[in-house]
Amino acid sequence: MATWLQSKWRYLFMFLGVQLVVMALLSREGYHKRVSYFIRIFRKPETTASGTSGASSPHMRNHTGSDVYANLSLLAKAHGRGEYMPYCPKTSPLIGGPIHVSFPSGLTLAQVARKNPLVVLGGRYRPPDCEARHRTAIIIPHRNREHHLKFLLYYLHPFLQRQQLNYGIYVIHQAGNYTFNRAKLMNVGFREAMREEDWDCLFFHDVDLIPEDDRNTYMCDANPKHAAIAMDKFGYKLPYKMYFGGVSALSPLHYLKMNGFPNNYWGWGGEDDDIGVRVSLGGMFISRPSVKVGRYKMIKHKLDKGNDVNPRRFNMLAKTRQTWKLDGMNTVDYEVLSRDHFPLYTNITVHIGTEAGLHATAPSPKIPAKAPAKPPVEAPTKPPAKLQQEQKQNQPTNH
Repeated sequence: MATWLQSKWRYLFMFLGVQLVVMALLSREGYHKRVSYFIRIFRKPETTASGTSGASSPHMRNHTGSDVYANLSLLAKAHGRGEYMPYCPKTSPLIGGPIHVSFPSGLTLAQVARKNPLVVLGGRYRPPDCEARHRTAIIIPHRNREHHLKFLLYYLHPFLQRQQLNYGIYVIHQAGNYTFNRAKLMNVGFREAMREEDWDCLFFHDVDLIPEDDRNTYMCDANPKHAAIAMDKFGYKLPYKMYFGGVSALSPLHYLKMNGFPNNYWGWGGEDDDIGVRVSLGGMFISRPSVKVGRYKMIKHKLDKGNDVNPRRFNMLAKTRQTWKLDGMNTVDYEVLSRDHFPLYTNITVHIGTEAGLHATAPSPKIPAKAPAKPPVEAPTKPPAKLQQEQKQNQPTNH
């Protein structure tokens, strides 16, 4: 009897032991699955152009991000647009998140054009395999910043293609050497872009700011959008609540409600804050992406010649409530000197006059204390001839 009981207990302990081993193995496997699940959440794999997930890029494990062209390799192989196209998904499968931004030496517009074979003359693009849900125009106020423009176009074209937008890029070039007027050029850009197409959103974009995350979508919101909420020069923080500088977006309705932008801010500073006040006076609010998404890297440079700090900016800001309906889209005057459709953008060169008026004689520009002894050379009314020649030689055929 005792022997039978010992044998029974021995088998019982062996059975329990086997169960414990099996439970331990299952628990270990479940643990690894749970860990793998959370790793996939926090370390999102790179999305390919077909919408499937591939191997995780080493850049995605930190803030440096991935190659902005990584998800576009299959687009060039897509067939031509058919007569009936389905709408693109509400969220593009090409969006990949953080983007690695650097500024290699020797970059040319020809190289940028070769990397963007689906961009057609004038810097226009439509998704090849679906009908875009959004039509966005990019307006870039510009003068003597061709070096920065190359880098912006290098990153901005694939950035916008990953969002499956129907878009066009407009460079508004201020002719002459009188003091730069960014806000007035943006008024010009709005009017000239809307003459070409019925855009439903317009992004006003500084030439020296590169977006670092394609989840920062270039589409308009219900209210005016300030996209550049986190620039590296400000430590990736919003400098102050009403800041509206760098990159901002308005629908045509927003623009009309706030009477566009001021035309009388000549030189650096003040116009961004004036625009922010106009948003409020127009009965609207400023919308923004999250700080993690609205990140931008600035191309370092010195203060531009002909864009000195505006000493009157604070006095002008104090009067915005009285002047915003009297100065803006309803009073902008300018002359279009040329309109050139280059492979990567449309260049519109304009004469915008001076503080004294459109046709008034401009006073001699002030020469900085450390400027060379020779007199300043007037800026051309078009981008440099060498740059134009390079652009026209590399015009791609229409798709």
